[in-house]
Amino acid sequence: MVTAPDLVLDPSLRDWVLFPILLVMILVGILRHYITLLLQSPPKQQDVLAIREQQSLARGASLRSNGKVIPPSSFQSRKAYLIQSFKDGIFLKDQEAFKNKDEPKAPANPLAEPGGMDQMINMLKGNMVMIVPQTLLMSWINFFFSGFILMKLPFPLTIRFKSILQSGVATRDLDVRWVSSMSWYFLNLFGLRSVYDILLGSNNSAGGGMDMAGMNPGMMAGGFQPGQDIYKLYLSEAENIELTTHEYLLEDIEDRILEKYQL
Repeated sequence: MVTAPDLVLDPSLRDWVLFPILLVMILVGILRHYITLLLQSPPKQQDVLAIREQQSLARGASLRSNGKVIPPSSFQSRKAYLIQSFKDGIFLKDQEAFKNKDEPKAPANPLAEPGGMDQMINMLKGNMVMIVPQTLLMSWINFFFSGFILMKLPFPLTIRFKSILQSGVATRDLDVRWVSSMSWYFLNLFGLRSVYDILLGSNNSAGGGMDMAGMNPGMMAGGFQPGQDIYKLYLSEAENIELTTHEYLLEDIEDRILEKYQL
């Protein structure tokens, strides 16, 4: 069986193509992060009723997740209170609209909601910050380095990776481990997240994917979207709490500790 001869790459490819693409992508990611910070709108101050409306669902989810560490009597009292409060709409900010909920009304317009337009603008900013640099980088690499073979991966791969790692190289018999310049771009695009975390911290906007929470400060902490029926979310959460069973994890904890450590 005849095997294809191995390639010997010019060191200039490493010095003038491989490392420059890597360095440029790291610098573009850092620049994207700081541009994102500059484009962020300052958070608007909310009143107490709006904050209570947002955080009430989190309170119900916290009871379902962490209720096992409180005594059964405390759990049942909290469970009954939250279920009744969700059904009665006590946590809703607009009580007048809740009282008239049975009256027919037009579908809510997300742009008419407070912060709805700001959220749309922030999403547009985030998309622009993400798409424009990636488009320029792809055009730069495709124009100057199209068809270059830059490196060979040190581990074996199946033939299915050939179309991914050798994008832009029309060579059928080439070993699948060889990486083209365009594929090197995509590997860096999805593989530099850890580098950005070291340089900029864990909550950064340098990666290829847009951080929705960072670019949308208008997004409510409870997961609400503009125009969403919050009362339906309350009813759903009330049903989830009602179906939650309680198992007290700290039952006879003193005896278990004494038995474990033989005190």
